[in-house]
Amino acid sequence: MSNTMSTGFAALEALIGYSFTDRKLLKLALRHKSAGKPNNERLEFLGDAVLNAVVADSLYRQHEGAAEGKLTTARATLVKGKTLAQVGEMLSLHELLELGMGERKSFARARQSILEDAVEAMIGAVYLDSDFDRCKVVVNGLLAGRMDEISLLDEGKDAKTQLQELTQAKQLGLPRYEVVATDGPDHKLFFTVACHIEQLAHATRGEGHSRREAEQQAATVMLGKLQAL
Repeated sequence: MSNTMSTGFAALEALIGYSFTDRKLLKLALRHKSAGKPNNERLEFLGDAVLNAVVADSLYRQHEGAAEGKLTTARATLVKGKTLAQVGEMLSLHELLELGMGERKSFARARQSILEDAVEAMIGAVYLDSDFDRCKVVVNGLLAGRMDEISLLDEGKDAKTQLQELTQAKQLGLPRYEVVATDGPDHKLFFTVACHIEQLAHATRGEGHSRREAEQQAATVMLGKLQAL
């Protein structure tokens, strides 16, 4: 392995937070089928399965109140080709890929597909080089920002309804709303409402020109806090 390639692999390992015991696995993960055999197709197959399992496990644990359909949709978003290709771009995998001459010339056309496959193969390589738990850390690190953006709450329901369903799923008791302040003239009151969850130490606040509006805002803030727990 050349010094340039070795340096590139070391930089990649630093980015993904994992150092390979057998770096040949990483080299194989980045060898496209156009470069001949052996190539990364088998690792891609394995990595695809591991990736789906890791993402399903993380979503299941992070979103206790989410229905199966919501979990399935979220997983599909996180493991789709476009998302994985973006991860590949972030890692600059194109600089380390081993491609056949013809494929290298037409790389721009198949860039997304090739990067997607390489990311899956790399995940398969991490799994073979370590174990499922260590692979989970790597995958969750690569998808951390995208995981945080996923919302599995039913957007067709208002915040108070969503919060009630979520607190029941987490066995935290029912939310309680309290008007803590009113300001303004009688015909144009401005409400401040606190939302309390019995088993949580903190409360959230919402404001609005009606009690209902303030309660909805307080519930929205509380939803965000519970999702972060």
